[in-house]
Amino acid sequence: MDSVHACSNRELPPSPEPPEKFAQTFMESSRPLHPYHRITNQRTMRTIASVIAFLLLTAAGPTTQILIQGTVTDSSGNPLSGVYVMIEGAKNSVITGADGSYSINVGLEAKVLVFCLRGMKEVKEPIMGRTIINVVLEPENADITAMNRKTGKEKKTDQTGEEYVDMEADVYECLMEVVYDQVYAAPAGRNMKSSYYHLPPAEQNTESYAGISENGYRDPLREPYSTFSIDVDNASYSNVRRFINLGQKVPADAVRIEEMINYFRYDYPKPSGEHPFSLYTETGICPWNSNHYLLHVGLRGKDIDKSELPPSNLVFLIDVSGSMDYPNKLPLLKSAFGLLVNELREEDRVAIVVYAGAAGVVLESTPGNRKETIMEAIDRLNAGGSTAGGAGLTLAYKIAEKNFINGGNNRIILATDGDFNVGVSDNKSMQQLVEEKRGLGIYMTVLGFGMGNIKDDKMEIIADKGNGNYAYIDNIQEARRVLVQEFGGTLFTIAKDVKFQIEFNPEYVKAYRLVGYENRLLADQDFNDDTKDAGEMGAGHTVTALYEIIPAGSEETGLPTIDPLRYQSNGGSRQTGEAHQADGSRQTGEARKSLRNTHRELCNIKLRYKDPDALTSKLFSKTVGTEIKKAGETTDRFRFSAAVAEFGMILRNSKYKGNATTADVISLASGARGADPDGYRAEFIRLVRSAR
Repeated sequence: MDSVHACSNRELPPSPEPPEKFAQTFMESSRPLHPYHRITNQRTMRTIASVIAFLLLTAAGPTTQILIQGTVTDSSGNPLSGVYVMIEGAKNSVITGADGSYSINVGLEAKVLVFCLRGMKEVKEPIMGRTIINVVLEPENADITAMNRKTGKEKKTDQTGEEYVDMEADVYECLMEVVYDQVYAAPAGRNMKSSYYHLPPAEQNTESYAGISENGYRDPLREPYSTFSIDVDNASYSNVRRFINLGQKVPADAVRIEEMINYFRYDYPKPSGEHPFSLYTETGICPWNSNHYLLHVGLRGKDIDKSELPPSNLVFLIDVSGSMDYPNKLPLLKSAFGLLVNELREEDRVAIVVYAGAAGVVLESTPGNRKETIMEAIDRLNAGGSTAGGAGLTLAYKIAEKNFINGGNNRIILATDGDFNVGVSDNKSMQQLVEEKRGLGIYMTVLGFGMGNIKDDKMEIIADKGNGNYAYIDNIQEARRVLVQEFGGTLFTIAKDVKFQIEFNPEYVKAYRLVGYENRLLADQDFNDDTKDAGEMGAGHTVTALYEIIPAGSEETGLPTIDPLRYQSNGGSRQTGEAHQADGSRQTGEARKSLRNTHRELCNIKLRYKDPDALTSKLFSKTVGTEIKKAGETTDRFRFSAAVAEFGMILRNSKYKGNATTADVISLASGARGADPDGYRAEFIRLVRSAR
């Protein structure tokens, strides 16, 4: 039974408190809600207590349930993700996945299913004994983007001018969900119910993001090289999706365009030959500025069959601090880890470390085939206390070292909202710790949960410096994508310290700009320095980078300029092809001859990497010709990646967005959906529509 949908067979604990007393105790012991969540009306409090009491009194009796499944689409047949499917008059719900599918357990007394999605008309479907219910949602004519998807309550404006949804009417539902799980001690990994998002008001939102200063244009005469690490995560896209689904403004620094692009797969050719990668390039007219070119660079790692994967030594490092005590944090975390546990093999091992006010081991390293034992340890976790993140990391590394598997996948999987506030907590100390341990062959994967206090900047650093990856889990479908569908790429490294270096030819390029990757840039000399750390590549992973290019001969003005050099040439002439070394010295006659042979080359791409256990890097390269495809000639992968980049620039209000509009994004992406077996591209199109 799917963990996110099941909600039956709950049993009362022995000798529970009288319902009225329990409700009172729960209300008194619950930590304070955010200001606009507080319920001050005593009548409302009594109503909530009565509802909880009724729940506790009626839930003990046996219920017979049926499983209803189906798909939710729009009028064009496109799957709709993020649709809430609820039983009318009940508090449990599920959310459709990227393919629009859902399944929900309902009691025989249930009469109607309700389907809700912001921006679409609500649909109520009578059950009438059906087990398959497919639904088509139509766009809402009225502007409901400022409405709460569940209650229809209008947004209000706080003192800062920021809009928020008044969720006072929905507080009791969150309370009942928490009570329901606590009273029945239901294993969250098996009986998790999808919960509604709960947002703090603007003045109490402590989310933090690293500042991003967008890459500008560079002159290839002065700066011919563009060098960066392929260390790319996907967290930004799912986090952006969360903001849009909530009708919230997306913070500009939460938008890392390269992560949004790399959320999607582009079906690059499989690698062949001596290197574990294939390299794909395509150049076409830039969609948001027709006077520019767009260079698409794609890298695909080799696939490894699950049966051939090396054994794993995993340490689950789980945040159980008080900040995790929300339905979309620890309960969702438990469900996510349940999905991963199901993927483990006998040769894999798992230990569990938790941290709150202090760190502790709740499960010593255990073989992966003892799934029930592992899940029981996860099910017992409860949130409370402050966050001793540093102590937790130290203990997790100790356990990982103790059970180290030579030639295996030794990895810590940290699951948290990032709110480290006790112990080793500053970014520099965290960075030093994970850098030290990665040298031992112990890598780091970071999973972010929740909202309101996400420390995105901190989690990104930990994953980056720990030779790992960072994902943001906003729903159970995302957990399945990260931990099941992309299991190999997420957890198993095929190459480390992977670096790109692209040299642009000034004969054809007046200026170039790397789209995104601002926090992954490397100095040009770092490319050949094997002591400099870079990103890792997972099995089956793909990496995509886009360059916006101003062609030579363009009369475009406003580009950055510097004064002519006094003591040496400015790097050569586009007209004569006079060539100089990167350090300004004249090239030899042989080098000049070589330059003439680069005619009709737009750029040269070099890639350096190390095998997982190697200390010395390997190199391969590819030249890119000057063929520029027209708009109607480019591939789906080119157009869709460009659409995602264009949307990211709109969200950031980038000064480089040119003529970009959401209408253009929708048109470009819609024409490039391709097969889209998982529905992720259709979901993206819906998000863009919702953000308009």
